[in-house]
Amino acid sequence: MKNDRRTLFAGVDIGGTTTQVVLCSDDLTVLDRAEVATPAARGGSAMVGAALGALAPLLARVPGRLAAAGVGAAGVVDPVGGRILVASDSFRDWAGFPVTDTVTAALGVPAFLDNDVNAFLHGEVSGGAVRGETDVLGMTLGTGVGGALWTGGAIFAGPHGAAGEIGHIPGFGDLPCSCGGRGHLETLAAGRSLTARYAERTGRRLTAREIAGAAEHGDEDALAVYRAAGAGIARAVVMTAGVVDITTVVVGGGVSRAWHLLEPFIRSALAADPPVSGHPVRLVRSALASDAVPVGAAAHARRGTTAVVGV
Repeated sequence: MKNDRRTLFAGVDIGGTTTQVVLCSDDLTVLDRAEVATPAARGGSAMVGAALGALAPLLARVPGRLAAAGVGAAGVVDPVGGRILVASDSFRDWAGFPVTDTVTAALGVPAFLDNDVNAFLHGEVSGGAVRGETDVLGMTLGTGVGGALWTGGAIFAGPHGAAGEIGHIPGFGDLPCSCGGRGHLETLAAGRSLTARYAERTGRRLTAREIAGAAEHGDEDALAVYRAAGAGIARAVVMTAGVVDITTVVVGGGVSRAWHLLEPFIRSALAADPPVSGHPVRLVRSALASDAVPVGAAAHARRGTTAVVGV
């Protein structure tokens, strides 16, 4: 009977390949989770429908009352209007899609939307590797490189929603980036960039995981690729520290699975060129792994609901 009165928050991570769904208690403990393929080629209705379909059995088997739902999505989002503003070509009919209105209509509870990297950072601050920190730079190293800022105990999105996007600031060479720019951090530290950089050196195309394996066995070309990625990440950290004086950094995403390879190169570069403040960098890997984005989305929903009711 007690569990029937428990407050629940749903968190959703709609990615280009998979959609992760979690159901959390009021303290953001994950009570149940599910994963489904994202039908990105079928449009916004199908993508949100897949997420809601994955959530339904969780709600059926976990006793409690759903209070709100949060969604983390790739691309540029309008968190106030609850819509996707800009999406990559991987998604069909996603830009402009009314995410929160659709979720609210289906579930009958308030819904909240945020960029997936913002949600990742919210999750790590709420219950992960940087829990309770007031000022943090979050970085995700996956298909691309994402960034987000947590300042004064809240996400700082900036006036145009692009604050913290360190993955697309130039100054990291002259290689073409997927966004159309050149010399962005993403050209060195994203998963597909590791593949491209290794192919340039060897003529062989390996996955990021295969390159990590090669590096573990002493492949000098693979190690050079990770060294360049680590140096680029360190430079991004120092740039952030110089602009906003934030020196706590949490790193997640698929590329961070090779943290044992990447971390020493980041730390070596930081030691050679530390932040101008002289304050040491606290560098940590994500503790929530694949749960970070959906838990962060649930945390956003909990925070938004609390703000609405004024509790």
